[in-house]
Parts: sequence; C-alpha cells; structure tokens
Amino acid sequence: MVEQSQGEKLTQADFVKKAIVSLRKEPYKGIHTIYSGFNEAFRAYFNEDPIKCTNQLAKEGVIVIRPVRGGVMIYLPEDAPAARTSGKDVLKKMGL
Repeated sequence: MVEQSQGEKLTQADFVKKAIVSLRKEPYKGIHTIYSGFNEAFRAYFNEDPIKCTNQLAKEGVIVIRPVRGGVMIYLPEDAPAARTSGKDVLKKMGL
C-alpha cells in the first residue's frame, strides 16, 4: 500500500493504485471509474481529467482498463481479468 506523509500529495499513479485497493468491493478486483466515485475524486484531488491519466497509466502498464457498461473498470495488472478472445482467434481455434 502507498504511504503518505501528512500534507504530501500523492502522485497520480499512487492515487489510482490506492483508489483501486480502497474502493473495490468483494468479489470484484477492480473499480468502475464512474460508479465508484473515482472520476469525481480524481478531479477534486488533481483538478485534471482522470481519463487522460488512466489511459496513460494503462499504456505504461501500471493499470489495466476494461470497457464495461456505463464506462470502464480499472484494475491492478495482477488482478485484471484476461482479455476477451478476438474473432480471429476463435476462427483459428475452430480451424477455419
């Protein structure tokens, strides 16, 4: 878990990681960025767009983003569900 000294602001990466761990509800391993209140909290803390930040963190491999109804779920890499199989992969498995 990320430790924070009093008065010291978290980095964006640390904020996102802390949010995932703190806001997720069993049995889920990630959080919905809208329904959990993450987007609103991120904007209040940093006064910046959370979408831009989370997309960058996903590119860097810090988090994993999965689209879901009503927005996206964000996960720590070790907790992310496997990506869906593409149609081409399914056809290949079928021998077509």
